[in-house]
Amino acid sequence: MAMILCIETSTTNCSVAIAKDGEVLALLEDNEIKYSHAERLHHYIEQVLEKAKIKMTDVKAIAVSKGPGSYTGLRIGVSAAKGLCYALDIPLISISTLQILALQTQTTTDFIIPMLDARRMEVYSSVFNNKGEQIRDIKAEILVEDSFMEYLKKGSVAFIGNANEKFKEICTHKNAVFLNQKLPSAREMCIQATSKYKKNDTENVAYFEPYYLKDFIGG
Repeated sequence: MAMILCIETSTTNCSVAIAKDGEVLALLEDNEIKYSHAERLHHYIEQVLEKAKIKMTDVKAIAVSKGPGSYTGLRIGVSAAKGLCYALDIPLISISTLQILALQTQTTTDFIIPMLDARRMEVYSSVFNNKGEQIRDIKAEILVEDSFMEYLKKGSVAFIGNANEKFKEICTHKNAVFLNQKLPSAREMCIQATSKYKKNDTENVAYFEPYYLKDFIGG
């Protein structure tokens, strides 16, 4: 029953959890419009350890959301995770941000499409079936009126993520279901992190980099 520290910072939500055999022992997160992960993350880590009544030396692995998402948010989360892994000499586990988001759905729709805002009408997206299995690769794509029509024609589709509002403005298909106000959370990382830990599915701490998907654009 290994303790795993889970870190999710790919969006405005700064989220930290402690997992024990896939269950959430403690969770702390906060979503604000302005990013403040650099100031909050390590404080949140200390607080979840305290809530779980464990020490950092009890942690057997660090799991981090690998992207895609905010360049700055991902860089902060991955840097913190790698630093802790180095210091504690423990493995690093990475989990797809869009998978984390898809796991939040509590629907019976035929498909799940997590989408994260990538500025203007562009999004990062993937497609999952109702068993939670990824059936289409992650893409950076421009939203248009007939986006995802291949899936909307086949059955009901749950859209989840911070890109929903702009897609709702142009998508009026009857099979579209929009799950609003949802962001990736460390809560949904716990089961996946535990499964990967048991299979020794880990990253090379020295060389691991976030999955940015696109080059960084400042401003």
